[in-house]
Amino acid sequence: MEQQPNGRQGRPVYVVDGSRTPFLKARGKPGPFAAADLAVAGGNPLLARQPFSPDAFDEVILGCVMPSANEANIARVVALRLGCGDRVPAWTVQRNCASGMQALDAAAGDIASGHAGLVLAGGVEVMSHAPILFSEAMVNWLAAWNGARTPGARLKVLSQLRPAHLRPVIGLLRGLTDPVVGLSMGQTAEILAQRFAISRDAMDRYALRSHQRLDNARRDGRLGEVEVIYDRHGGYYDHDDGVRAESTLETLAKLRPVFDKPFGAVTAGNSAQVTDGAAWLILASEEAVSHHQLPVLGRIVDCQWAGLDPAQMGLGPVYAMAPLLRRHGLGCADIDYWEINEAFAAQVLACLAAWQDAGFCREELGCENPSEPIDEERLNVDGGAVSIGHPVGASGARIVLHLLQVLKHHNARRGVASLCIGGGQGGAMLIERTEEQPT
Repeated sequence: MEQQPNGRQGRPVYVVDGSRTPFLKARGKPGPFAAADLAVAGGNPLLARQPFSPDAFDEVILGCVMPSANEANIARVVALRLGCGDRVPAWTVQRNCASGMQALDAAAGDIASGHAGLVLAGGVEVMSHAPILFSEAMVNWLAAWNGARTPGARLKVLSQLRPAHLRPVIGLLRGLTDPVVGLSMGQTAEILAQRFAISRDAMDRYALRSHQRLDNARRDGRLGEVEVIYDRHGGYYDHDDGVRAESTLETLAKLRPVFDKPFGAVTAGNSAQVTDGAAWLILASEEAVSHHQLPVLGRIVDCQWAGLDPAQMGLGPVYAMAPLLRRHGLGCADIDYWEINEAFAAQVLACLAAWQDAGFCREELGCENPSEPIDEERLNVDGGAVSIGHPVGASGARIVLHLLQVLKHHNARRGVASLCIGGGQGGAMLIERTEEQPT
């Protein structure tokens, strides 16, 4: 196969356009959009400005962790509603927090191998619609009730109903708890904070900076990928509504620990917000770019996946970024900008600390020397999930899309986008801005 310059085998893979919805903070009840509705709302304006019709795509790939019961293979539901037509296949991927990046990696692989030329890929999550479930005891009681055929039998079953049976199971909390190690994602962040001696003050300062950077980016017009969307009642949404520009260190310091009461340091204020959102990118081969005369934002060079201890899942970016850079002979100085998803402030700070820890790099990453420090002035320069939110299926696509915008804005060349992944994994994607149109 043809070898891309410093990249994966096969044909070059270009990103030609992309968009995302505003990320809408969950506020204790289902938000205004179902997942498919949100993905369609974010995709319609993107497809409307293309010089080709939606049925020109070879496939649609969408990352989503928690589609509703009536959204089975949500990618296909969305593709049909976007007008891609009956003949464009669509499939859904799930890799927890990196589902959106997995969709991009799968699309890039199909284009590089010659199996596709034009792919719509991204991610969506509507966390506010996470289901409330019955307990196993209640399900068993309902089964017994359904099986009772006589009045006497039903009275007997009814006498066995207890108030505890009606206690709901919160689907979101269950989903954010690792079933193997029995820890919530927030508890794993507390473990990293202790391991790398990250203080509460450092977490809060990082969180405050995330909000300030997002607010500045919005004011300066650096979030051009965000589309205005409308709900069925005429309401409109034009910005990420979880940003707290008025936040201060004093207000953050007053928040109580959530995951390790009362001694922990991870709070709602220095954690990613529970959020609804969708993000899309259009990926194309060189032939598709030329045929449709498409502009090019950049090129997906390579992607790396890694596994690690689920109890330390927040270090996933380090495990994925190190071999990715090593494979391409790159150091930190060669990367112009970085996006590391902010699941927790503690988690990002732990990654930065591990990246420079000689013992960690030698024992965990197989590196003789610690890595050069990542310049925090080039990391998440327009804020991250602490301020924007982390709709788990969409975040991997969002960070790649925005990193391309950052490279364009700063006339820079190369970037790395990375996430930690619940269950003990990490993902990282190397992208390059392409200054010349492919011929």
